[in-house]
Amino acid sequence: MSALEWFAHKPLGGGIFWIQERFYESGNRANIWLVRGSQRDVVIDAGLGLRSLPDYLRDAGLLAPAEGAGPRPLLAVATHVHFDHSGGLQHFEEVAVHSAEASALLQGDNYEAVTWLSDREVARPPRPGWSARQFRVPPVRPSRLLHEGDVINLGDRQLTVMHMPGHSRGSICLHDKDRKILFSGDVVYDGSMIDWLPYSRISDYIASCQRLMELVDRGLVEKVLPGHFNIFGAERLYRLASNYISQAGICHKISTCAMRSIASIALRVANSRITSQ
Repeated sequence: MSALEWFAHKPLGGGIFWIQERFYESGNRANIWLVRGSQRDVVIDAGLGLRSLPDYLRDAGLLAPAEGAGPRPLLAVATHVHFDHSGGLQHFEEVAVHSAEASALLQGDNYEAVTWLSDREVARPPRPGWSARQFRVPPVRPSRLLHEGDVINLGDRQLTVMHMPGHSRGSICLHDKDRKILFSGDVVYDGSMIDWLPYSRISDYIASCQRLMELVDRGLVEKVLPGHFNIFGAERLYRLASNYISQAGICHKISTCAMRSIASIALRVANSRITSQ
């Protein structure tokens, strides 16, 4: 299967494109965002990597050339290293990730990447003989380490890094302040927030949700482009963040602790099988 078959995209206007993996039919299917700038293009998250995303961008004509030269520089930014967001980073020459998860990406740590893929989630295999048992996030050396407050300069637009741990220890949002757009990764999307993975932390998540509510209160976000599901606005962002905080009581913490233990055991078993193959 070619990259053109595997991916599909939708233009949103303003130099932003929404890209998805067509045949990965799962609630874990991550949104991929292409943001085009006057001097540099950025891909936010990269999917599973079963087909080459840069090949798709090129073949679909989404990479506009720089003046009098080839395509503009292309940077892939991972909002975090979970497998559904980071598997495709292997196909990019320039990769950026938060410093807290750089080691996991460099080592190809499929435990921290929470790699969990089944054959039934892939409606059409990317190549003959492919099996989900073969899948793993390969080691990738990041070319840029991100920190709170860093700015990714695209020329005519800037994306500010906001370190928002909780879902994972290196989770980030990217904030386009001028356009009041938040690329939120898995920090928040229009669904149940996951805080029971091995490197999740409820206290961090609460603090991150408080920051999200503050962005809304200050009128700094009007549109959220999340890591999963559909786009939503400021009012929904505030409600999702405030609901998480209100529900993060002692009962939630106890049940989350139990779920984290089960997930940790399952991931270690699955990861040991991957490395032994």
